[in-house]
Amino acid sequence: MKQTITEKIFSAHAKKDAFAGQIVECPIDMVIGNDITTPISIKQFERSGAKKLAKPDGFAIVMDHYIPAKDILSANQAKISRDFAYKHDLKYFFDEKDMGIEHALMPEKGLVVPGDIIIGADSHTCTHGALGAFSTGMGSTDLAYAMITGGNWFKVPQTIKVVFKGKPGEHIYGKDLILEVIRMIGVDGARYKALEFVGDSLEYIDMDGRFSLCNMAIEAGGKSGIIAVDDITKEFLSSKNLRSEPILHYSDEGANYEKVIEIDTAKLDPVVAYPFLPSKGKSVREAVKDNIAVDQVFIGSCTNGRLSDLRIAAQILKGKRVSKKTRLIITPATQKTALAAQKEGLWDIFVEAGAVVSNPTCGACLGGYMGILGAGERCVSTTNRNFVGRMGDRSSEIYLANSAVAAASAITGKITDPRDL
Repeated sequence: MKQTITEKIFSAHAKKDAFAGQIVECPIDMVIGNDITTPISIKQFERSGAKKLAKPDGFAIVMDHYIPAKDILSANQAKISRDFAYKHDLKYFFDEKDMGIEHALMPEKGLVVPGDIIIGADSHTCTHGALGAFSTGMGSTDLAYAMITGGNWFKVPQTIKVVFKGKPGEHIYGKDLILEVIRMIGVDGARYKALEFVGDSLEYIDMDGRFSLCNMAIEAGGKSGIIAVDDITKEFLSSKNLRSEPILHYSDEGANYEKVIEIDTAKLDPVVAYPFLPSKGKSVREAVKDNIAVDQVFIGSCTNGRLSDLRIAAQILKGKRVSKKTRLIITPATQKTALAAQKEGLWDIFVEAGAVVSNPTCGACLGGYMGILGAGERCVSTTNRNFVGRMGDRSSEIYLANSAVAAASAITGKITDPRDL
């Protein structure tokens, strides 16, 4: 019987044919924790009486949300993970010395391998599906179970096939493609489904863009997002010291999909998602007509804090200044990204334009620190969520956009089409 790429990954791990709707128990290749969710997992691990991790080299802790610590509470929270990592001599423990946002750092380190099953106690773990893996978020207690046993159970998700056709126009990136998908099907349109992204448009979407695309599958309710390995993926992986040998899976022709969605990317404008849902997408042309003034622009996060995002922003900001009443915060996703941007001279461009550049952190995205919004303030953000109070005061507003729209809006002080500059 024909299978999707997701069904094949589960079949390989369960060592039997697995199809959508079935419950399977599988070993997990990589378990990812962070400084916010892992302490709960650690407490349950220790409460169980477990003395050692089932797969020590299949468990990583990335300190990224409140690191460096913003207050005493976050410092004590972080200490729980640090103590555990040192106690178990954890091989893959990433703290301030080698920090980064988990969903950018893990692929950078070669810890995400095609064909893997990956879980993390963070909803945007679906990012890693861009490398041909099944990757999904789970709860902290589910993480603890995997820490203890090395596996977990799954209901194999049905798959929605999303076909991107045509060559995307200027300033159309992976972020715009996924915002258009969410606009079409809504925030629950892919509930507990795998979103499989295919089509000739992907030839024009680099790995950074593909990570953005899969990252926001959860914003459509998706269990995962996935893109099969191609030449672009292989080029990305060629420079990595991979944790294990890749196993490549591809969907069979004639595999069973719940439905197929087709999008002509050549007809897309950059998409801006209005408050208070990622599904409230509009063309940037419409947003320009609405004349929306913004107090803050944020470029960063696990969605759009990679080197290509910084290059795009720098290209637009070079020789210009941020608008008088607008703040611009730029957060690179990893230290390696920050160093590369510095070497390319991007830091000079940002600072001379009037931007603040921070250390790698999730802080601003979740309204934690390094960019919290005040009452009634508006922000154009390259993050993934624009819920009520997501980045600060409950009366603040977030407009989701790609890095080009964000940079252009910082210059003018209102939502702007970068093609107009």
